[in-house]
Amino acid sequence: QVQLVESGGGSVQAGGSLRLSCAASRRFLGATAMGWFRQAPGNERQFVAAISWSGGVTSYADSVKGRFTISRDNAKNTLYLQMNSLKAEDTAVYYCAATPVVSGGVVITTRWSYSYWGQGTQVTVSS
Repeated sequence: QVQLVESGGGSVQAGGSLRLSCAASRRFLGATAMGWFRQAPGNERQFVAAISWSGGVTSYADSVKGRFTISRDNAKNTLYLQMNSLKAEDTAVYYCAATPVVSGGVVITTRWSYSYWGQGTQVTVSS
């Protein structure tokens, strides 16, 4: 029932930055964990970052740790991904996802656990 729409993708040079946003169509009725995944041609959709409902717990894939920051603003029903020091290997379609959880402090990192997905936004990094 919840629609998610990503924005902020584009083309940048290696070393540059992008900020992705994911807007939910309505306020969530209860605790909702969210995350970012990406998929490059020929590859499986893989985990990038996740955040708990409270915002106090985050998790990152090793490949982006130290470069990406996930955050959320529940009052705006919006999820963010700040991407710095971008590399060519970061080129992919980025998807946001959301799923209800029983605790506001849990973080979900497996794609099969998510109930709602956005349409994706393309990120292209050239060197």
